[in-house]
Amino acid sequence: MAFSQENDSGLIREQIAGIPIAELVKQFGTPLYVYDAAIIRSRLAELRRFDVVRYAQKACSNLAVLDLLRREGALVDAVSAGEIHRALAAGYAPSGDPPPIVYTADIFDRDALDLVIARDIHVNCGSRDMIEQYGERVSGREITLRINPGFGHGHSRKTNTGGDLSKHGIWHSQLHDALVEAEHYGLGVTGIHMHIGSGTDLEHLAQVCTAMEKAALEAGRNVRSISAGGGLPVPYRPQDTRIDPAAYFELWNATRRRLEDAFGHAVRLEIEPGRYLVAEAGFLICEIRAVKKQGDNLFYLADAGFNNFARPILYGAYHPISLAPREPRLLRESVEAVVGGPLCESGDIFTQEEGGFVTKRRLPAAAVGDLLVIEIAGAYGFVMGSNYNSKPYAAEVLVTNGEPRLVRRRQTYEELIAWDVPPDPTG
Repeated sequence: MAFSQENDSGLIREQIAGIPIAELVKQFGTPLYVYDAAIIRSRLAELRRFDVVRYAQKACSNLAVLDLLRREGALVDAVSAGEIHRALAAGYAPSGDPPPIVYTADIFDRDALDLVIARDIHVNCGSRDMIEQYGERVSGREITLRINPGFGHGHSRKTNTGGDLSKHGIWHSQLHDALVEAEHYGLGVTGIHMHIGSGTDLEHLAQVCTAMEKAALEAGRNVRSISAGGGLPVPYRPQDTRIDPAAYFELWNATRRRLEDAFGHAVRLEIEPGRYLVAEAGFLICEIRAVKKQGDNLFYLADAGFNNFARPILYGAYHPISLAPREPRLLRESVEAVVGGPLCESGDIFTQEEGGFVTKRRLPAAAVGDLLVIEIAGAYGFVMGSNYNSKPYAAEVLVTNGEPRLVRRRQTYEELIAWDVPPDPTG
């Protein structure tokens, strides 16, 4: 792997949500995910201008997080049968107006199709095959169509969900055929959904609004809701700007008003954030277990790896990293270090760019036993975890009003092998 240089100033962090990091580690161990409920509430409050804030739980699906958002008035999006079960377990009703749970996908696996039919879960269809498979089983229900407008956006090619290289959504020129198919099966198309990818800026949003208006007008006056999708950016680097939620709403609200004038009835405006609600609320704490020089490069190797946090190896994603000393010292010189994990993989590096280029990060000098905090890690963190190298899943903690609560216990080694079928003793 090639190396490149970064000029970021390392930070020392002593607390998360007002609680000393050393105390969190003493009580819960490492690796450890910690979520700050106050930040989640704050981000949700910024989006309350929208009629419905529908949380894309794929970002962080812990039941405690789902329950928090439900109590705060957010509805939920599910992309699998498992996520539907999570939403139900967190207290969401299966159906209602607006639908508390929406199943959004490009396919039905057989479990998901059976479940949405049995529990009357609203479906957002991302393919014409979904319309056919659903319509063959039920009639008279309402559906939403997810439309691919022919363009997309994302900080990585892997997070771009629009355009002809994306598998997501019904291609915009096939909308008419999808409407005919829905009518054939007696399904009412009452909503249009559009999501072009992550990191969307206002310029791209304006393009999506135009595409949404065109698609909704083609779908006709039975449309009662439009969804702006998700992808709202969060600032990972100090120079990143924060999106203006009010300006974001006004773009979509103007589109909604024009559709209401055309249809002669109210149109519900939904937004579907995932990362925006939880990313900045999440922190991954890990312990440095080795400090080593490899030629001219200094490595901090911690007890968390891409089995715990995969965004850097998947997307080359940048995340702030800070040091939490076990024994706070008055002076900490600044060094340039590569931060990696324990896995038997050269790619197990948290400081890398897309394409696998390893970078150096300016951090305070550290020793074995010091703690590292990977920040803005609440979205696509734990949920992308794995048991690679037979590593147990980390624990998760939610801090509410200054009180930390274990919301997922650390996986045990007995649980790690519990699903394996024991070897046949007879050989």
